Parts: sequence; C-alpha cells; structure tokens
Amino acid sequence: MTSLTGLGYYQVDVFTHEALAGNGLSVFLPESPLPARAMQRLAVEMRQFESIFLTPAGPGRRFEARIFTMEEELDFAGHPMLGAAGLLHHLHAAGQASADWTLMLGTRAVALSTTRLEGTAATYDARMNQGKATLLPPLGRAESQAFLAALNLDASQLDIRFPLQVVSTGLPYLLVPAAGGLDRARVVHPAFEALLATVGAKFAYVFDVAAREGRTWDNAGLVEDIATGSAAGPVGAYLMQHGAAAAGELITLKQGRFVGRPSKITVQADAAGDIMVSGGVVVLARGELV
Repeated sequence: MTSLTGLGYYQVDVFTHEALAGNGLSVFLPESPLPARAMQRLAVEMRQFESIFLTPAGPGRRFEARIFTMEEELDFAGHPMLGAAGLLHHLHAAGQASADWTLMLGTRAVALSTTRLEGTAATYDARMNQGKATLLPPLGRAESQAFLAALNLDASQLDIRFPLQVVSTGLPYLLVPAAGGLDRARVVHPAFEALLATVGAKFAYVFDVAAREGRTWDNAGLVEDIATGSAAGPVGAYLMQHGAAAAGELITLKQGRFVGRPSKITVQADAAGDIMVSGGVVVLARGELV
C-alpha cells in the first residue's frame, strides 16, 4: 500500500458559522494523487458522511478533487466542495477578503467563491455554481406510493401540490415533497438502493415544502446526513420548476435537526437555470498521519 506517512488533513464544519455544528468534513491534502483504495480506506477511517481529497492541478487556484463516502466514490457532492473551498481560502488566501477557486471532478470544472467573515480567523462563506439541473419526468401514482412506503410515509404526509421527481445537478436525488411527517421519515425498504435505481436516482431527499426543511440517509438507512448540498441544488430547481420559488429568490433550506446538528443551506436559481448553493465553513482542526 502507498505510504501515507506525513499526509496532512483538516477537519472543517460546513453549512454553519459555529464550530462543532453543521456537517463535518475531512479534507486530505496529498502532494500527488493517491490510489483509490487508499482514499476509500481513509474515508472509512474518518467515518464522515463524505471525505474529500485535493491535489494541485496546474497554475492558479485550480485543484483536482475526489470525494468518497464510507462505501464508494461519488461523482459529485455539495458539502465537500464548499468545505474544501473554505479551507483553501484559509490556507492560500488568508490575507484576502474573497477568492475564487476551480475544483475539478473528473472532467467537470466546478467554480466556487469564498468570503472570509470579518472579525474571524477561520470562518468563511462559500458559494458554488452547480450549473443547470436535469429534471426527469415526475413519478406516477403507483411508483410514488411505493417510495412513500419505503420511506415509512403515506399519502397523508405528501404535499399533494407537488410530484415525486428525480432531479440532479451532478448526483440524482428522488425528491419527496412532504407536508409534515419529517419526524417519522426513514428508510425501511430492505433494498432501497435497487428501488431508487429503477427511477434513475442515487439517493432520496424528503423535504417539507412549507417549512423548507429536509432529510436524507445512506441507502441502508443507517446514517442520516446532516446537510446535503448536492440535494439542495435540485430542491431549488424543483421549487422554481413547480412555481414554489421565483428566479433569483434566496431559499434557505434547513437540515440536521434530527441528529442534533442544525444546519442552513442557501440556494438560488437564476432565470437562466443556473443553481447557486452556499453556506458557512468553519476550519476546526488539522492533523497528520504518522
């Protein structure tokens, strides 16, 4: 196995301006790319919902990024990208009020901007352009009922004004619009990942449309995510598509209450359809493998 001695990493909290709140993230900074197996094992060791690995990618503020859950590598995820950008500002632009970054996920270039909060040493706001969303056709009645049951919900918890629909800005989510009932939502289907695959989704996101609050889990239902930037962008596109939000409106999406880590994600969809997702980042700790 590749030697990891001396590998530095940081712990940051995302979608918060308060340390020890929001969604935790491990950011690794290898000098050169690591084998996928090593990155996967490190992600398992850290036991965060996701970990991100950054390596320089040429001149300027451009970095290669790879994101891992405890189970697999992801094509895209929101809170690792925002957290990484906040940390890069801390490390490479500490004397500047704002900075711009490009993170490469495979062939996809993601533009991010960061701003240091005045009067703080390690707190930032990070903003990411997730691009345009892809919306698949809404689910039919029978499919919708199957997914409600799989999430321990029934028709009485569904916001009947809106359909269940798969939406993606890089990671496809089945969006489940609720009218209350978030406290009872959970994954109860024994093969939920396979069920999601039948409609082209990777994960499900249940959100109370009126309260603007959401929940999501790994597909085994064992771990609830605290704040999910890759779902927030699709929610913004979905709300605008269905007339529940206007172009340019700032949408504040709450998440994490049920796991004691309340978080806030800001989403904005412009008239051209580009989705902006932003949130706070606190640099919490640094470490090194021995």
